[in-house]
Amino acid sequence: MAITLSTATPAEDRTAVEYAARIEHVSKSFAGPAGQQLVLDDISLDVAPGEFVTLLGASGCGKSTLLNLVAGLDRPSSGAISTDGRPALMFQEHALFPWLTAGKNIELALKLRGVPKSERRGEAERLLELVRLGGAYGKRVHELSGGMRQRVAMARALAQDSRLLLMDEPFAALDAITRDVLHGELTRIWRETGLSVLFVTHNVREAVRLAQRVVLLSSRPGRIAREWTVGIPQPRRIEDAAVAELSLEITEQLRGEIRRHGQH
Repeated sequence: MAITLSTATPAEDRTAVEYAARIEHVSKSFAGPAGQQLVLDDISLDVAPGEFVTLLGASGCGKSTLLNLVAGLDRPSSGAISTDGRPALMFQEHALFPWLTAGKNIELALKLRGVPKSERRGEAERLLELVRLGGAYGKRVHELSGGMRQRVAMARALAQDSRLLLMDEPFAALDAITRDVLHGELTRIWRETGLSVLFVTHNVREAVRLAQRVVLLSSRPGRIAREWTVGIPQPRRIEDAAVAELSLEITEQLRGEIRRHGQH
């Protein structure tokens, strides 16, 4: 199969696009001691403009690999990936430069985007306000809590002015209360900005709390095992009865996939 990586329409034509990301029959193999190992097998998935989709699955199922392919950090072995412009990527680790302030970390992304120097500070402060860190422009990374660092990382991702935000378990290392707060903040920012989000997690309740659609990957090789449309109104709480009920259904399906592939 042909391998294609492309970006779609320019910013002024975004209202006309049919998808934020289109993944068509994508497979990915890596070389291993026993030869080529198939990690992803024939993945096809569209993310609509403004849609929030979570990728869920057991460790090692290829979730992060797929996200890296969409980000353009690696190439599929076969298949095609198209996105509406260049995606922004947010990792589990904040990856902030410790010698820069919160504001200067964001300004670096603005500089790389080509924003004039005279406009960068104002835009960085606006983005810090958006993630509710107004007044933190001059703070060093070591002065920020884990949750605050992830907010800065989110603001830096938003500074790239992408319409598609890729998130690779960005809250996994945080305590439960901080994670709960950031779930709410991410939902608010997504609704205010109209971004499309493709969010990787192994936490079923996190997936259900955040997403409009949950996509379950089978264990290696990763294939789309099932999808759920989440019709629970936002804002949601992780302890909501409807969230718990759907989470239980998805968890049972996930356990079945793990048993089917002999993982423990």
